[in-house]
Amino acid sequence: MEFKQIKNNKVYEQIIEQIRELIYEGELKKGDKLPSERQLKKDLGVSRASIREAFSALEMIGLIESRPGEGTFIRDSFDEDFFNPLSLILLLNDNVAEELLELRRVLEIDCVKLAAERATAAEIEEMGLYIDDLLSSSGYEEESIKADKMFHYTIARASGNKVLLFFMRSISEAMDFHIKNTRTKLVSKEETMTQFAEQHQQIFKALKNHDPKKAGAEMRNHLDYVEKLINKEIEG
Repeated sequence: MEFKQIKNNKVYEQIIEQIRELIYEGELKKGDKLPSERQLKKDLGVSRASIREAFSALEMIGLIESRPGEGTFIRDSFDEDFFNPLSLILLLNDNVAEELLELRRVLEIDCVKLAAERATAAEIEEMGLYIDDLLSSSGYEEESIKADKMFHYTIARASGNKVLLFFMRSISEAMDFHIKNTRTKLVSKEETMTQFAEQHQQIFKALKNHDPKKAGAEMRNHLDYVEKLINKEIEG
């Protein structure tokens, strides 16, 4: 593993870039220990303050972790904290509701196909409970929204793809923020909720039958309907 001398005003960014390159090249892997601050100061020709600034940024996004008495390591595993910056970026951007809907379509259709193939009996049972909640919560906005979200979240989990699950969670959080008022209006309408319930039942039926093609088609139909309603509300 070889570090290069740094000569740049944004020193900490250069340190981060070199660590990233070493990961790409396979020199650094999950669980590897990084050189000490003293060693990096010597190898890079930078101050300890710059090294700490770089480490702080990398630790904030969940790439590295500091272990008292041991040193600094590339993390062994990555949880949802690694994707929190994505959620924040999406929250801070204006006028991205339509783009989020498009991205949701791309991810959820393939996600439900994977879930139809991989969902366990326990996950299918859990989805069924959320369908029951959705059917019984008509007229109750908060309960309806929660049941809807948990149904889709369980589908993402049942896909067996952790990265897909984390992306879905980030997108869901951002969508909740950008279309909160619109979503509340939609679930308050009896006709809309009847359609939502029927569409979710069809998705669930395909999942229960482990039919990826049907599940994808029913999810597409549901998202088409949701996008049409949301865009109509947004455009006013």
